[in-house]
This record gives sequence, C-alpha cells and structure tokens, in this order.
Amino acid sequence: MDYHYEQTSEIEALDSIYYGDMQILQTEPMHKFSIPIKSEGYDDGEGLACQLVFTYTPKYPEELPIVEINTDESFDELVDKNELYKHLMEQAQENLDMVMVFTLVSAGQEWLNEKWDSIKKDREEKSLAKKKADEEAEMKRFEGTRVTVESFLAWRKQFEIDMGIPAKREKEGKDKTKLTGKELFLRDTTLNESDLKFLDDGDAVKVDESLFQDLDDLELSDDDEDDEDYVPGQSSDSD
Repeated sequence: MDYHYEQTSEIEALDSIYYGDMQILQTEPMHKFSIPIKSEGYDDGEGLACQLVFTYTPKYPEELPIVEINTDESFDELVDKNELYKHLMEQAQENLDMVMVFTLVSAGQEWLNEKWDSIKKDREEKSLAKKKADEEAEMKRFEGTRVTVESFLAWRKQFEIDMGIPAKREKEGKDKTKLTGKELFLRDTTLNESDLKFLDDGDAVKVDESLFQDLDDLELSDDDEDDEDYVPGQSSDSD
C-alpha cells in the first residue's frame, strides 16, 4: 500500500468537504489537522462543540491515526469527552485498513447530537418535575394544616399565652371583689335568668278573691253617679 498517496489523497478530499473549517496544523514529519464538530442548536447559542485533531501514523490507514479531542469548559461540564473518544476508537477499529477520518468525524457529529438530545430531555424532565413540585407545594399552602381537637387546644393555649390572657384572668379574679353592683349584674347572667323565671312562674303571685266579694253590697245612688263632683267615700250631706 502506498501510504503517502492514501494520506495526501484523503487530505485533499477532507479539505474540499470541510473547506474553511479544517485547519492543517503540520505536514512534517506527518500530517496533523483539526476538524470541528458541533451538535444541532449550537449556532443558536446552545448545544455541544469540540475540535477533533488527527495525526497520521507512518502506516496509516493500516494503523489507527492518533486522535485528540479539544474541548472547552462548557463542554466538559456537560459531557465526559472520554466517552466520545472511546466511541471514535470503536469506529476506527471497524474501519481499519481504510481511510477513515470522514467516517470518524461523521460518527463524532452524530454522537454529539444524540448526547445533546439526551441533555435537553433531562433538562425538560427536571423542569417539569420542579414545576409539579412547586404546584403541589402551592396547593398544600392553600390547603393548610388539618385541624384536630388536640391541635386546636394546643393552638388556643399558646395563643392565650401569647396574648397574655391567663395573666388578665388572674388579675380580673383578684379585682372581682371590687366590681360594682352593675358590673356584677352584667357579668352574672343568672340574675337575668332569675327575673325571667319569676315572670314565667304564673303561680308565684296569688290574689285573695275574698277581698272583692262584698262589692255588690255597696249602694250607689243614681244622684251620686250623675254628680260630677262626687268623690267615692265622701258623704253628700257635707254639701
């Protein structure tokens, strides 16, 4: 195999395919060059991109080329470039004895697209999970805490302590002997109830009807009834 011919022919073909992107780094003692690859969406401000650097060995393509991957910090934060390198080496072994740089670049490009799709999917799932968690937290905030008898009594006890109600009750108990009659009346509802009970008890007041039995025996003359100056109990002779 004419190694030099195979290598120079591939260099010319690659320069035509990746014109403007491919950079020749050295020609001696062996050709060394770089080709960038990037995922979909990278030109819009998102995605993955890196530089694949190839160096021919003396017996390439019967030997594997030397492959390097140059990345930046944003790439390294999202992707382990060792995974990409392993993938490229597997493809290189499958294409041994054939010029393979175009195949390796295409494999690297596809790998980046798949990795970026996976990253986007993971981000979307996390975003949806966070949104769901926020909605559930908001619903719980409106639902509040379920109230039981025990929790209510505990709350009321603490509320009264915070408001100083026990101290006020103790003070009022000490001052109770100083209340006026009106204040006692207003505070003691049993006084009201005793009056109502008295009014409701129809048999509590009894009338002696015998006091009115002799009213028919009283003699009233017609003159007395017609006399405008008549006063019951006074004799008419006084006139």
